[in-house]
Amino acid sequence: MSESYKTVAAAASDEFTEQRSRFIGYVCPVQTEEQALAFIEEKKKQHWDARHNVYAYVIRKGGIQRFSDDGEPHGTAGVPTLDVIIKSGVTDVVVVVTRYFGGILLGTGGLVRAYSKSAKIALEAGGIVTMMSCPVLSVTCGYDMYGKLSGLIPSCGGVIDDTDFGADVTIIFHLPPDERAGFEKQLADISCGSVTAEEIGEEIFRF
Repeated sequence: MSESYKTVAAAASDEFTEQRSRFIGYVCPVQTEEQALAFIEEKKKQHWDARHNVYAYVIRKGGIQRFSDDGEPHGTAGVPTLDVIIKSGVTDVVVVVTRYFGGILLGTGGLVRAYSKSAKIALEAGGIVTMMSCPVLSVTCGYDMYGKLSGLIPSCGGVIDDTDFGADVTIIFHLPPDERAGFEKQLADISCGSVTAEEIGEEIFRF
């Protein structure tokens, strides 16, 4: 069975002000708890003068979910941040929300809304993508077939990774597992069965 999951494309941030309190939401893709903790520590050092550096992270390996209110009233900061991550369906991700207190108390409901919003805009800034385990395929064909093949691969949802122009043309590419059977049928049709795809590996790619 092919593996797929959602995460964020890149580290990013966004912020807003609520009742004079400044909320900065940071997000970063991570693969281990150590990476998540390192990112949290980096933001704590960067914002050493902030009142709160709330965080939450979810790691696929080991099914890890952690959060911290970092001094905010229990359940008003870390839990809402984690809840946004879980409801977004993303994993291998850490979110840090830095708050510079503006002097006005927001109340329990106000804090939950503010930290939820911070996590949401951070995830949006990072860009949610799907990671999928895909077969890596190799096809060798004559130059007369190259044009058709280079058009067929993307039309089937595939992505060309490398092309070697020698006596013949060899194309290395990957495509979603669900598209493989359809691709191979079309390849057989356009080449009258003379060209086939060889699987040379399997890797996780972003879609």
